[in-house]
Order: sequence, then C-alpha cells, then structure tokens
Amino acid sequence: MAAVVDNSDEAMGAVKNNDLVVETAKSESEVFNVQNLVDMFTKLNPLAKEFFPSSYYHDRTKKTDIFNQIPVNKQSDGNENFSNKRGKNNFNQGRRRLNGRGFRAQRDDGIRRTVYVSNIDLTITEEQLASLFSNCGQVVDCRVCGDPHSVLRFAFVEFADEDGARAALNIDGTMLGFYPVRVLPSKTAILPVNPTFLPRSEDEREMCTRTVYCTNIDKKVSQAEVKNFFESTCGEVTCLRLLGDQVHSTRIAFVEFAVAESAILALNCSGMVLGTQPIRVSPSKTPVRPRVTRPTLQ
Repeated sequence: MAAVVDNSDEAMGAVKNNDLVVETAKSESEVFNVQNLVDMFTKLNPLAKEFFPSSYYHDRTKKTDIFNQIPVNKQSDGNENFSNKRGKNNFNQGRRRLNGRGFRAQRDDGIRRTVYVSNIDLTITEEQLASLFSNCGQVVDCRVCGDPHSVLRFAFVEFADEDGARAALNIDGTMLGFYPVRVLPSKTAILPVNPTFLPRSEDEREMCTRTVYCTNIDKKVSQAEVKNFFESTCGEVTCLRLLGDQVHSTRIAFVEFAVAESAILALNCSGMVLGTQPIRVSPSKTPVRPRVTRPTLQ
C-alpha cells in the first residue's frame, strides 16, 4: 500500500482543500487514487450532510453551531442530544400525519351525512328545501347552488347523522315546486362558512334574501359593468361588492338587489357570458355589510 504524507495535519488540510498530495515510495502500481481517498474521507466524515435530519437546515443562521456541537464519535454520551432531536422530529412528523388522517376522516364523515339534490325549481328557497328534508332527520346545513348548464339548480343537504342521509334518499322523485327533485348520495361535503360572515340580525337575514353570490367573473370586467349587467336583466342593484386577488384567474361578487324577486331572477343569469366567462350565480348566505372606515391619525 502506498504511503500517505507523513504529516497528518497537513494531510487533513489537503483533504479539506481537495488537494491531497500522495507520495509513492515503491512503484506507480501502489499509487492511491486521490479521488477514491477523498470519497472515503467524505463518507466517514461525521460532519457530512447525511448525518443530519432535514430539520437542522431550516435555520441557516444556526447551522454552523449545530455542526460544531455534534461529536465525532456517534457512540459517545454527547450524542444523546442528537438522538433526542431526531426522535422529536419524527414525533412531529407522525403528529402531522395523524392530523391529516383526522381531517380526511372528518371529511369522509361529512360526505356520508350529505345528500346531493338536483332539479330544484328557481322559486324554492333554502328554507323550503331544508323543511322538506327535516322529516328525515336533523338538517345541519343546506346549500343551494346555481347550475350554469340548466335553468334549474342543485343543492347539498347535510344531516346530523348518517341515518338522516339514508332516509333522505327516499324523497327522490318528490314534487317540490314545479319539478320532482332528484336525491343522490353526495360525493363532497359542504364547506363551512365563516360564522363571522353569517347574518347577525333579522335585517341582515332579510338582506340575504335579496343578495346573490356570483363567481367566475372575468378580471377585465369592471364593477360598473357587473352592476349594469344585473340591473338590465333583473332589477335595481342597491349594493355590489366585487372581490379578487392575484392567485385566482377570476373574481367573485356579492350583488344586493332592492327586492327579493330581483335576486330570484338573477339566478337565471347563471351560465350567461359576462366579458369572456360564463358566470355562476347562487343565493348568498352572507349579507353585504358596509365597509368599516378606520379613522385617520391626526
């Protein structure tokens, strides 16, 4: 075997600089392959990257200090802190996975307690639909939506338990308004509404009956154009809130009319093209509250 440079300190310095000098004493056949020797030292280096979990790299400012605290000998007593760190990190990962499983279980439970209702007459309100299904069990939520491909609408009705959802399937074919409703098991759960946005008084509940929720609005369409669109088709608009962000390619709007009849007519606009996009219109669960103006500092 070839002899490495006698001075070990100089040899280690050369390894760090990837410039190891090897002296041959006998013949060229005994010369070490420098790259293999460097690779060997790298794999045995206790400061190598693979010795550390990914959590150590989140805080770049403390990376160097953490490296200096790790002992060279993995069997030493000082390595207990390192093992605890790994154990804690693995525990957190397991807890995150558990939270994900819990969320999926909660979602699946909501799906089993929900039915999908279609062929809903435009004159039917959410209260009337919930009243129809109240004989099957306790209704905890009812969400009527506009169908852009039909003059009719669809809805999701959620019950307090699965027995109510199974009993609701027997209502399939019942006349509600001018059409027989169709009831099927739901493939999705109802997303909860932020309770701070829900009506807080009788006046706000009355406002909801005059308000529609409009989605898939072209970003190039202005608020004035949205107002003119609904006023020319449905009636006087008393308040309109057009919302959007940089993430979504379209915007949404809450349109409040002077009378509830105009809001019912606005549901017929679902599927009509506004700008370059067909809009979707459904009843609103939240009123359009006036914006709160913050007092300016003097």
